[in-house]
Amino acid sequence: MMYQLPKLSYEYDALEPHIDAKTMEIHHTKHHQTYITNLNIVIEKHDVLKNGDLKDTMSKLDSLDIPDADKTMFRNNGGGHLNHSFFWEIMGPKKAVDEQLVEKIKSKFGSVDTFKEEFTQAAIKRFGSGWAWLVDKGEELEVYSTANQDSPHLQGHTPLIGLDVWEHAYYLHYQNRRPDYVKAWWNVLKLV
Repeated sequence: MMYQLPKLSYEYDALEPHIDAKTMEIHHTKHHQTYITNLNIVIEKHDVLKNGDLKDTMSKLDSLDIPDADKTMFRNNGGGHLNHSFFWEIMGPKKAVDEQLVEKIKSKFGSVDTFKEEFTQAAIKRFGSGWAWLVDKGEELEVYSTANQDSPHLQGHTPLIGLDVWEHAYYLHYQNRRPDYVKAWWNVLKLV
């Protein structure tokens, strides 16, 4: 299967002033597109990567009989595509609160505010490039961060909320002020 850049359900300027249009355009058309281009290159090299769902393949990547360099290329670029596709979906100019998710968050963290603070800290404290996540581990929710484009699917976890904290996600507008970006991002997260 050859992957393509997904269309956004909103315009690049729809998340302003929190995320500026130029950042959105570059992030989507350049960074995300590069992950897709490189993902398609590695998939073409191995039949085992052509069959099945990207999330499923990601979860069993270590057991596949392909060279380590190609596993790394698939992990980085497959993760980049999965992570970004999810990221675009959970953001928008209008809230669409997921009440079931809110109830799960309250049950696990005590309150939405407590969850937000834990998630914010995971995002801010991620050293270098990566992501902050709220994941469903099957029976419980957990907040953690991953390096680079590592996807929760690598551990068999289902992402519920994810925040890109690579500098390309915010540097044009926020420069080195990641905490300001994270704070602003809560305004465009649709789910809570």
